[in-house]
Amino acid sequence: MSSKPEQKETHQANGAVLPIVPVDRLASPDRGQLVEPSDFLGPDGNGVEVVVLESRANAKGVREEDALLENGSQSNESDDTSTDRGPEPASPLKETSFSIGLQVLFPFLLAGFGTVAAGMVLDIVQHWDVFKYVTEVFILVPALLGLKGNLEMTLASRLSTAANIGQMDTPKELWRMITGNMALIQVQATVVGFLASIAAVVFGWIPDGHFSIDHAVLLCASSVATAFIASLVLGMIMIGVIIGSRKMGINPDNVATPIAASLGDLITLALLSGISWGLYKELESKAYVNPLVCAFFIALLPIWIVIAKRNAATREVLYSGWEPVIIAMAISSVGGLILDRTVSDPNFAGMAVFTPVINGVGGNLVAVQASRISTYLHMSGMPGESSEPTPRKCPSPCSTFFSSDVNSRSARVLFLLVVPGHLVFLYTISSMQGGHTTLTLIFIVFYMTAALLQVLILLYIADWMVHWMWGRDLDPDNFSIPYLTALGDLIGTGLLALSFHILWLIGDRDSDVGD
Repeated sequence: MSSKPEQKETHQANGAVLPIVPVDRLASPDRGQLVEPSDFLGPDGNGVEVVVLESRANAKGVREEDALLENGSQSNESDDTSTDRGPEPASPLKETSFSIGLQVLFPFLLAGFGTVAAGMVLDIVQHWDVFKYVTEVFILVPALLGLKGNLEMTLASRLSTAANIGQMDTPKELWRMITGNMALIQVQATVVGFLASIAAVVFGWIPDGHFSIDHAVLLCASSVATAFIASLVLGMIMIGVIIGSRKMGINPDNVATPIAASLGDLITLALLSGISWGLYKELESKAYVNPLVCAFFIALLPIWIVIAKRNAATREVLYSGWEPVIIAMAISSVGGLILDRTVSDPNFAGMAVFTPVINGVGGNLVAVQASRISTYLHMSGMPGESSEPTPRKCPSPCSTFFSSDVNSRSARVLFLLVVPGHLVFLYTISSMQGGHTTLTLIFIVFYMTAALLQVLILLYIADWMVHWMWGRDLDPDNFSIPYLTALGDLIGTGLLALSFHILWLIGDRDSDVGD
């Protein structure tokens, strides 16, 4: 088939190969006169269909829409090769409540069993010497477990969005995203781990008025080493999960963030316990080990900074992404102070096994919702460019949970997972004889009330916060999840501690809360 020199591309539609004419050929250079009709004639003189190439931005939008429509239908194949798209769908995420629940359920349960295992570990290690004599380690627990929200879940949300809009389709793009993001989270993990140790020292010193330089260095070395190693392992797992989910036709937003937490709590808490115990043992005979460990990981910072700065995808986050992770760390540390003050009392030792569970479940569910809303907004353009009236001001609970919007549908699904999920986790803890608390009816009622209230508050805040950040030209993938998971730690720990205190005051001796 012959064509004019300007017609450099062809397009296949309904079985016919047709010429494509760039949009700038439709008008003369002065844009005042259309091109001649003869330019659109085929070799036999008959007219042919013309497909106009749209702008690059519109093409990108189509690719973004196709990516999410592909996930919504749960299929990578289509028998329809027509270019007629028909009316644009009202929502780019074509997922039913059943499909959302089905995709979220398995990762949610997996993440929940990970938090149960972490709770069992904390229930055991709370009796170790390092936790008895350096009680500030308890303050580090929510802060370091919250790193999965500050770093890993943020990484999962960022990569899920990148995968959904086609930024990880080629090996070159994939490698660039992996190296930049891994270097970025190592920088953030080291800095946040160091600041978390300082917060633990300060929060531990203020109530007691006692300061020990040896304990301070121990906390610093334990926190930095734990944060670095845990983020390295979990970051690699996240990358594998997102790549695998895309190949299987699963929306990464539904599975990546819960799986980020499935082993996150257990790995982080095991590392913190083991490293702090080992460094505590070396404190008497080899006091120089602690400062050397701390200095080693801090000395690696320049390497990770250079790698992250060379990547355009992470350079901006390297400069502007510190506020949420640092503030989130401070919020989680307040939750750690509540945990330290409560668990240190022998009457409330049973709270240790439940704290990672309630905090982990709440953080996992709200991270899924925040990641989904963020991807939904990215479909409309860049932050601040949405056609929606943003920032949203205090959405009503009805619009958050009871509207026909796809994000409201997912909020209902996630909220309905709370009770059955926690019942499974409580039964698992009871079967493994974990903790110092017998599961009586009144205890389960108080625990479920705290869990439901926590998730209800978090989902409502997420609906407001993600839209508010989007309207403020902030990428929710980088900014919202750290705040939300940190609030989950604070709210969950506070409500759980309040429940234990009320149970102790009303004398629920059957549940052994006071033992």
